[in-house]
Amino acid sequence: MTDTKEKLEVHVNVEITAEALTAIVENAKLLAGKDSAGGYRIDTAAKAGEMISRFLAKHDFEGFVKDINNFRGSYPRP
Repeated sequence: MTDTKEKLEVHVNVEITAEALTAIVENAKLLAGKDSAGGYRIDTAAKAGEMISRFLAKHDFEGFVKDINNFRGSYPRP
């Protein structure tokens, strides 16, 4: 099934472990392979964003943020 909802690109700061970032970079390099000069032609920052977006879609981020209970404790109550 194709997702027909409009998507927006949002630039945010997220906290991930150093191990997760290392895994993204290592796996991206493995898939890209070295070019003729011995370097890698892959934007690892873009790949990190792609992986985080795929994770959020797979694990229903939209449903998570629609539940008001997930916001409790984040903000002081008026």
